[in-house]
Amino acid sequence: MARTNPVQFIQQTRAEIAKVVWPSRREVLLTTAMVFFMATLISIFFSLVDLVIRSGLTGVLGAFGN
Repeated sequence: MARTNPVQFIQQTRAEIAKVVWPSRREVLLTTAMVFFMATLISIFFSLVDLVIRSGLTGVLGAFGN
C-alpha cells in the first residue's frame, strides 16, 4: 500500500471535504422534527404493547393464583 506524504494527505482531505453537500438549515430542522416525532410515536406504541402484555400476563397468572 503506497503511503502519501502529509501535505498530499491534507490536500486530498480538503478536496474530499469540498465535495460534501451540507444540508440546509431547513433540512436539518425538518429531519430533527421527524426524528422526535417518530421517537414519540414509537415510545407510545411500545408503551401500549407493554400495557397489553402486562394485562394479559396478570390475567393469566391471576387465574392460576386462585
